[in-house]
Amino acid sequence: MTVPRRAAAGRKHVSDSPQHRIFAMLDVDGDGVITHEEYLSRVDRVASAVGRDASHPVVAASRAAHDAVFQDMDADHDGRVTFEEYRSWVGHEAFERFCRTALGSLFDIADTDADGCLDRAEFTCLRTAAGNADTDVSAAFDALDIDGDGLIHRDDYLAGIRDFVTTGSSPMAAAYGSGPLLRSPS
Repeated sequence: MTVPRRAAAGRKHVSDSPQHRIFAMLDVDGDGVITHEEYLSRVDRVASAVGRDASHPVVAASRAAHDAVFQDMDADHDGRVTFEEYRSWVGHEAFERFCRTALGSLFDIADTDADGCLDRAEFTCLRTAAGNADTDVSAAFDALDIDGDGLIHRDDYLAGIRDFVTTGSSPMAAAYGSGPLLRSPS
């Protein structure tokens, strides 16, 4: 397999474990590929969980951001992202180019009072609706509540995810729990 230059350039080697955990979360039906529908369903689930209509501007912006991520991940443009495509794509550059906006948009959907912070209930709702394991919610919240004010600030949330995805180590690691890694297709 040839790794695209955009993913390989300047990328440090990181264990596949974080990538396996995230891929397994995004592969909703466990068939070994992420479809466009599966990927965008995260937006719909979060919006539904917080009672936002699909036509709400923040939901529409999130769908557009997630569509851009999917199109970039799908290297062969077949409408399906394999683990190899995901692993070749994921990293600091992809996070900054696309994921920061997409993940920030999910945060914005869950931040129903638009104060730039999530309280424990909002964070739990976001995690659950987005497809994260329901283990370690309290530990993840506490780790991401950097200043101990009972809130997770948007920048701290995004930094935690970026560090987990790009280095495999961050307070966000608790948010992914210790659940199963990549499922093998039957």
